[in-house]
Amino acid sequence: MGLVRSLGSVGGLTLASRILALVRDSLQARYVGAGFVSDAFLVAFRLPNMFRAFFAEGAFSSAFIPMFNRKLAEAKGDRTPAFEFAERSLSVLFAFLTVMTAVMLIAAWPVTYLLSGFGFHEQNPTPEQFSYAVTLSRITIPYLMLICLASLLGGILNSLDRFWVNAAAPILLNIAMVAALLLVHGTPEETARAQAIAIPIGGVLQLGWLYAACRAAGVSLRPRLPRIDADVKKLMVLLLPAALGAGAVQLNLVISTFMSGYLLGEGSISAIYYADRVNQLPLGMIGIGLGTILLPTISRLLSSGEEEKAMDTQNRGMELALFLTLPAMVALIVAAEPIVRGLFQYGEFDAEDAVRCSWALAGFSIGLPSYVLVKILTPGFYARHDTRTPVRFATISVGVNIALNLALIPLIGHVGPPLATALSSTVNVAMLYFTLRKRGFFVADRQLKRRLPRLALAALLMGATLFAFDRLLDPWLNAGMWMRYLALLVLVGAGVTVYGVACFLTRAFMLADVRLLLNRRSRSA
Repeated sequence: MGLVRSLGSVGGLTLASRILALVRDSLQARYVGAGFVSDAFLVAFRLPNMFRAFFAEGAFSSAFIPMFNRKLAEAKGDRTPAFEFAERSLSVLFAFLTVMTAVMLIAAWPVTYLLSGFGFHEQNPTPEQFSYAVTLSRITIPYLMLICLASLLGGILNSLDRFWVNAAAPILLNIAMVAALLLVHGTPEETARAQAIAIPIGGVLQLGWLYAACRAAGVSLRPRLPRIDADVKKLMVLLLPAALGAGAVQLNLVISTFMSGYLLGEGSISAIYYADRVNQLPLGMIGIGLGTILLPTISRLLSSGEEEKAMDTQNRGMELALFLTLPAMVALIVAAEPIVRGLFQYGEFDAEDAVRCSWALAGFSIGLPSYVLVKILTPGFYARHDTRTPVRFATISVGVNIALNLALIPLIGHVGPPLATALSSTVNVAMLYFTLRKRGFFVADRQLKRRLPRLALAALLMGATLFAFDRLLDPWLNAGMWMRYLALLVLVGAGVTVYGVACFLTRAFMLADVRLLLNRRSRSA
């Protein structure tokens, strides 16, 4: 049950960060709306987010952590070789990021043009409007360097089992952005510019927080001249495929942004973005939490030769992921519209925007279990230093996403990109699962096989309840802000209660499971 305890701390902090992000997005929807200015800011924000997923969360979570853990295991208590490896990696990373940031600042115009679907093709912006979008991109680009450096420090802390410190770091970015919205909310253009400035400020806060935490943990990384030795060369070999493999979901979202900018009208990028932000709430708490914990845990077990424990850990990770994501998927599909209305329908964000956003949310939510299972299954490859297989499957899923976007957008408009992202992620999960099973690296045990259909039934029972409650709470969801929040709280509370009861009625979980968890927690306290 250590996995549950670790997820509790990491997931709780990630949940706090995501709730704060929803507050931020709710304020942004109110002050900026869902028009061209919003689209321009979200394209600028997508740029550092994309590279963060590729090079920070993707590459250094997947390539650096297993190598760092192996150094710790081989030294048998002596952390010096592992810390020296981290210093050498940091020096090379810093040099690379300095060059990349400079190149991105110079190339901000063509990068923004491509990312926005050839300059927001269907929106026909004026030269001044597009110049404004490029300015926002240039303001946000330095965040790329800051978050990548912060991710290396976070990877070290995760390997030392200080998961909560790294999980708390994104809260600082959201605090900076919320503060900017509360302090500067004039015209939509002024508000979006303030938001863009807050992003690199948040990056500085995150980097400073993690650096201080490393010093407190006895990790002092000295500056070095960049030098590519055998270890760093191996890291670089693992780096690119790891980045592409772990960043498949982000790459699919970038493709969706491009397609939306090129093929759809004004506000489509914003509707998809706000839908994705709601979808990110359970994904962040569950997927990022489990992914953060599983990779160092499994790599440490494999380095110690404990194959059976590694497989059991992955089984329990999948069980926990499905226990949490199946009801979340059903809830976000059934109650998409009341959730969007309650969170975003204020000021510049009107009822039509809410309906469009809710349909996009339903499309994204179909893939919620898949988004999380990717983070459960890929550590089975990365912990064994196989970064090529996930990138091959990620490339295939990107191709599926492009094909589905082209097929679905003419049929269902702005719902096409979210649905294409969900379906392509499902294809990726299927390939990862069957390959791990074929190689003997993952076998679903009896407990997982018994619980999966029961969890699905419990989630469906919860969905039926939410459908009924939606009708009862509809007047509250059209009232003032605090009344809407109260209605959403009642809706969520009803869903959680019904799902918990349904899990016991279907025997997905039994009283003995709860007693076992409580006993293990009391022994570890």
